[in-house]
Amino acid sequence: MGRMNQQIDLMSDADCTAFLQWALPRLNLRWPGFRKVRRQVCKRLKRRMSELQLTDFAAYRTRLEADPSEWQILDQACHITISRFFRDRGVFEAVRKRVLADIAARAKRERREARAWSAGCASGEEAYTVKILWDLEVASSCPGVSLSITATDVDKTMLARARKGCFEPSSLRELPPHLVRQAFDRVGQALCVRQQHREGIDFLFQDLRLEAPNLLFDLILCRYVAFTYFAVPLQYQVLGRIVERLLPNGYLVIGTHERLPGDVARPPSPLTGGPQIFQKRAALPD
Repeated sequence: MGRMNQQIDLMSDADCTAFLQWALPRLNLRWPGFRKVRRQVCKRLKRRMSELQLTDFAAYRTRLEADPSEWQILDQACHITISRFFRDRGVFEAVRKRVLADIAARAKRERREARAWSAGCASGEEAYTVKILWDLEVASSCPGVSLSITATDVDKTMLARARKGCFEPSSLRELPPHLVRQAFDRVGQALCVRQQHREGIDFLFQDLRLEAPNLLFDLILCRYVAFTYFAVPLQYQVLGRIVERLLPNGYLVIGTHERLPGDVARPPSPLTGGPQIFQKRAALPD
């Protein structure tokens, strides 16, 4: 076993890259999105190959071709779980100052709760960020208007961490210090979200490639998932489902380095001065 592990460790980055360029399209994923995070995936693949007592990627490819069930394990190894609070400060500043305030005012006029969806929520930092901003920065201007958040992910381990709501301090390094002080309690070495900022968040197991929550939302955050890692035809499908689930004048937020696929019927419009934020325009009356 030791000799076999040595052989696996000696496999080069080029070997893993060549394998991913072959395998990812078969999973409806795209290599360019994985280029910078490939080492995370390659480390998992080498661990899996060691479990299977396979010594190189050619042998693993043969295993995949012989055993269709192995593709599901490979797919799980390709889940990228990088996440942190207030990721992309400029985007969340715009969400805080413009988007959430507008959503709250509209929900108040319409006498209903506001709703948000965090798609590909990983361990929950994004969903908690939105709820904390709502509770501490927005709610006082629209008393009585609540925000419910549906947070979905395909990784059950990440969802379990999200529900626990406790994080390493490093994952909060971009969150403004006053929000850290107001929204978290220290428990040992971890910082845990206070109970009032957990209320109204549902963490659900769901594969963004196949389905979406059966609700309409004021705000959908789909960042560093579909428009980074999914193959372009799949991006079109996901974007179509997202637009269907946005309320008129609802907002879509994507990652800083992402862009929406082109040639989509009635795409959401870029928000002026709102980086990576789009708005679904209300239909004009006939």
